Amino acid sequence: MSVRVLPDFLVNQIAAGEVVENPASVVKELVENALDAGADQIVIDVVDGGRTSITVIDNGCGMSREDLEKSVMRHATSKLPTDDLTNITYMGFRGEALPSIASVSDMTIDTFSNGAPNGWQLNATTGDVRPSNWDSGTRIRVENLFARTPARLKFLRGDRAEVMSVLEIVKRLAMARRDVGFVLNNKWFFPKNQDLLERMAAVMGDDIGGRMLEINASSESSELSMTGFISEPTLRRASSVDQFLFVNGRPVKDKVLVGALRAAYMDVMHAREFPLCALFLELNPRNVDVNVSPAKTEVHFLEPAHVRAFIIKNLRARLADTLVDNVARDGGVVLAHADISRLADVVPQQMNMHAPRADNFDKNNNFGNKNFSVKYVRDDFNRATDFTGNNIITNDENKNVASVDDAFDEFPLGRAIGQIGDKYILAESGDNLVIVDQHAAHERITYERVRNHKIITQPLLTPIVVNMRDADVVAVMTVADELKSSGLVLDTFGDTAIAIFEKPAAWDLNWAQLLHEIADEVRENGHSVQLNEKLHLKLANWACHHSVRAGQKLDLNQMNALLRDIEHTTRGVQCNHGRPVYKIIPISDLDIMFERI
Repeated sequence: MSVRVLPDFLVNQIAAGEVVENPASVVKELVENALDAGADQIVIDVVDGGRTSITVIDNGCGMSREDLEKSVMRHATSKLPTDDLTNITYMGFRGEALPSIASVSDMTIDTFSNGAPNGWQLNATTGDVRPSNWDSGTRIRVENLFARTPARLKFLRGDRAEVMSVLEIVKRLAMARRDVGFVLNNKWFFPKNQDLLERMAAVMGDDIGGRMLEINASSESSELSMTGFISEPTLRRASSVDQFLFVNGRPVKDKVLVGALRAAYMDVMHAREFPLCALFLELNPRNVDVNVSPAKTEVHFLEPAHVRAFIIKNLRARLADTLVDNVARDGGVVLAHADISRLADVVPQQMNMHAPRADNFDKNNNFGNKNFSVKYVRDDFNRATDFTGNNIITNDENKNVASVDDAFDEFPLGRAIGQIGDKYILAESGDNLVIVDQHAAHERITYERVRNHKIITQPLLTPIVVNMRDADVVAVMTVADELKSSGLVLDTFGDTAIAIFEKPAAWDLNWAQLLHEIADEVRENGHSVQLNEKLHLKLANWACHHSVRAGQKLDLNQMNALLRDIEHTTRGVQCNHGRPVYKIIPISDLDIMFERI
């Protein structure tokens, strides 16, 4: 069979199969062109889910007649002023979008270049160019999409589903460019120059209010930076729909970034739940390849392990902030955990504050003073007692009680006032009612204390040898350093086997199965969290079984100590399973409940 050079129309249709998957991909390409043209207002209109017509209007710089004629030629682009493919700063750059779209639709372009006497119109089907009365920016109309390729047309979904796909694309571009206004079908509006949190609320929903954590981090060399917001672990979705990731302003769906996000939330959220985020990663364009796929949604990092480690480290650090850290960041005033000076003025005895430990309870649910004591607890509103019941503030000293109450008000979770159902601690903090799940709180405290201990490893007299395919051996060895940090020391044993020389002590796992799972994950995602997830599960289960249980009675001393410790515990907002530890209810909400407002 002889070699045949394909005609241009067929080449364009093949390219369209890579670039134009559905109406949403058409909108993506056209809107990205508008952004590259400097537009700050873009209007999109989609009829019949995009089958009948797609119109994108922008107020960008427009095109001259010469540029308009070239714009529908294959590989013609204004986005590469030089031949350097390693320094791409525009959204589009391939020069495939317009000719590809034109090959599977009826496309008309109206454009006006500033300073020109008139605008111009191009019929992409015939190639005819004529003067136009269009006087600002560019309008592109795409009609009868896939009419020339009916096999593609029949694979389109219902109109509503296609419009929702278009909306998803517009949301991601609107999040990337908050300086630009977007309007879709005169129904969805994203005003220009919106604050990031405001645009996030418009895109993700109003339930994010007050529940997003700000991220602002940069590497030591300042070559890598990350800004944006991530959700508190108690705010999550059943899918990744509200995860918005950007690299140098480009919306992407990258395995390295998604994997790093999952790893950062590993010990605060269930694996089948997804956090919300809007994260903007900035790095030297030469260190990331955006020329991976025609759709430009995937990227390749020059040093993916470095990028992943940077993201995980900084997201975990932010999630590890204690309640006290968060209050201080928001401008609040709290008493330091190690220097409770105002209470010490009232109660001069120096005592250590420890959270309740389940294994220190006796049969009467009491603690021994060896492991538990507090500075102050108020009893019957008339006197204060230490844990043993001895008066430390007499009735003659009631004037000091007010100052102690004030000190408690400065703690984020206030002072305990009781227990309900032997399950929840009720506390008062200023004008707020605080409800704390005692088991969830102590479980998190216990887990954080355990995870801070160094992993004890067990050297093996006889290494465990696991036979694997050579490709799997290579995959596992790429993450050998990460596995070592989790207590698993291994090395190659020939080309088709791996030998384990040390393992976490007292761990009985199917090591062959684990290594094969790690290899599969590395080949799929470029990294693995298998061992860390198993370590987290083991520690979480231990913490769960060695914490104060629901149904255990606590006295006010124990409740207050638990409140103080959870305030200073990293990731203290949620338990190891992602459940909330506490809820704060403003008195204004109570007034509404009881119709006082």
